[in-house]
Amino acid sequence: MSQLEIKDLHVSIEDKEILKGLSLNVAQGEIHAIMGPNGTGKSTLAYTLMGHPNYTVTGGEVLLDGKNVLEMEPDERSRAGIFLAFQYPVAIPGVTVANFLRSAINSRRRADNPEDKGMPIPEFRKMLKEKMDMLKMDHNFAGRYLNDGFSGGEKKRAEILQMATLKPSFAILDETDSGLDIDALRVVADGVNALSGPELGVLVITHYQRLLNYIKPQFVHVMMGGRIVESGGPDLALHLEEHGYDWLREKTAEETA
Repeated sequence: MSQLEIKDLHVSIEDKEILKGLSLNVAQGEIHAIMGPNGTGKSTLAYTLMGHPNYTVTGGEVLLDGKNVLEMEPDERSRAGIFLAFQYPVAIPGVTVANFLRSAINSRRRADNPEDKGMPIPEFRKMLKEKMDMLKMDHNFAGRYLNDGFSGGEKKRAEILQMATLKPSFAILDETDSGLDIDALRVVADGVNALSGPELGVLVITHYQRLLNYIKPQFVHVMMGGRIVESGGPDLALHLEEHGYDWLREKTAEETA
């Protein structure tokens, strides 16, 4: 079973420290949720794990099965099994969803074997239809330009389809619920739940309990001040929904006083 281990991670943006000693372990088969107020570094964590160049790691480690993720380029991290579903996916006019996915798969195959000629088109079409059926998606979706003119829900469904076809070991969902109505939220959550299992570890980053009504985490963590200050089970998210973060701010202030 693979493990993603984050140890005492410190990250800065333009010399301003955002993450201040964050530690977290996620194993395949587990669903972890990270909650917290705005500005606590949740998205910084997501982008750092995927290797965004604007985020400078000043201390700590990120290990995937003992290998140092921080020494890998973003594409190497993806091939190693890390996937990031963006909060605001970018539109790529002129490139269909199907072509984008086939290019991504073939790029991975060639990285492993430069002589690989890529997945044959009939095999790819069969696989893509199977994934879309599993996610209850219209097959016409594959012929649309990636995220071009998509609604918020359609963009997030495209991200889940990418996750289904690339089959990562660990998926990071950066505020996947952002801008979604209840119907779209359910569709996306159903897709994540369909993919969840012993070979996938999931890290859900969210502001709100409502997403966790549909994606059920075993572990809930609260970020404040660039580190995790509280961890627990699903009841912790319900407590935050009812009481907010003030009690935790007071508790943290007392512990650091």
